[in-house]
Amino acid sequence: MQKLIIQGGVPLHGEISISGAKNAALPLLCAALLTGESLKINNVPALHDITTMLSLLKQMGTTVSASGAGEVTLSAATLTHLVAPYEMVKTMRAAILVLGPMLARAGEAEISLPGGCAIGLRPVDLHIKGLQAMGADIHIRHGYIHAVAKKLHGARIVFDIVTVTGTENLMMAATLAEGTTILENAAREPEIIDLANCLKAMGAKIQGAGTDIITIEGVPSLHGAEHTVMPDRIETGTFLVAATATGGEIHLKNTDAHLLDAVLDKLTEAGARIDSNGNWINLKMHTKPKSVNVRTAPYPAFPTDMQAQFMSLNCIADGTAIITETIFENRLMHVQELKRMNASIEVEGNAAIVTGIAHLDGANVMATDLRASASLVIAGLIAQGETVIDRIYHLDRGYENIEGKLSALGAQIRRIQ
Repeated sequence: MQKLIIQGGVPLHGEISISGAKNAALPLLCAALLTGESLKINNVPALHDITTMLSLLKQMGTTVSASGAGEVTLSAATLTHLVAPYEMVKTMRAAILVLGPMLARAGEAEISLPGGCAIGLRPVDLHIKGLQAMGADIHIRHGYIHAVAKKLHGARIVFDIVTVTGTENLMMAATLAEGTTILENAAREPEIIDLANCLKAMGAKIQGAGTDIITIEGVPSLHGAEHTVMPDRIETGTFLVAATATGGEIHLKNTDAHLLDAVLDKLTEAGARIDSNGNWINLKMHTKPKSVNVRTAPYPAFPTDMQAQFMSLNCIADGTAIITETIFENRLMHVQELKRMNASIEVEGNAAIVTGIAHLDGANVMATDLRASASLVIAGLIAQGETVIDRIYHLDRGYENIEGKLSALGAQIRRIQ
């Protein structure tokens, strides 16, 4: 088991590059199942979830060629094994994204019910209902989704709640369906737009991506294409919060400020000075941060994936803040670990009341999920003394070489076995 050891109290200074977005890359890789021709994806981050997804696609019959420069070429000319087994799905909920493309292209699919971070109930029933509306025959037996459809057909699908992976799954499936599919109350995240752009480069007919109504006109087949993964807005936000919390100054390259307006607004409210232009963001923080209230909601509102990081920032900010989580019911598990570092936090239902203190104390803590682990890293950077973070395999699911990038910014951080 690997751990991170952090000596806190060092402001972050310097320049780093942001990686491609995990949450964009995963559905893009699955899009390769929609065509027998080659799909080349650039700017793919080196993450555990990416490795798991590539292994899953390989065992289905997809040939994968990857370079160390973040280039991955996939060819699903022949799908030989239309099953996503539990062993490969249990650690990654995004594996459900093979369901729609595989069903649309091959006419059948067998997918284990997914696992992933224990941050709350993320049901796949919206995926299933949507595919059933498109004509699929679906049953759940022994923990597996069994789906069959000779040919999917277009349908009007209204999501009960906003679902990112549900929108992506049905959008991919609809590209090869007969007729027109309309997705209402669709997710609006930038990752949806990125996937739609790739699918359109492959020959799909899609309108409205980035709005709550997406229209897909099915085509007989898709062809090969080349696409570059968008920058990771959550990685960008995490480093900006870390610099704000430590009182540093950083320059982030290969990113886009327009992807995280709500986050930048809150950092400015906390006292950070932010400049951006094109593909870079510069942040300066030379005062003690002010507390900022946060309420998570679907894009373009404040993202749930940044809630934990802002909680760490508020732990040493002036004043008291209320952080309200509306997306996942179990996404406050990092509170107990932050309290081990002397944080002043009280939980009432789905809200955490955080009162800023002079400093956090280094301690032994344990990551409970991906973004909680990022919050503990930030807490370790601002704490007095040494912080040891256990179970960092969560961190490696979503952050590429985080200790290397933080070291380049001056942080005293190292990984041990």
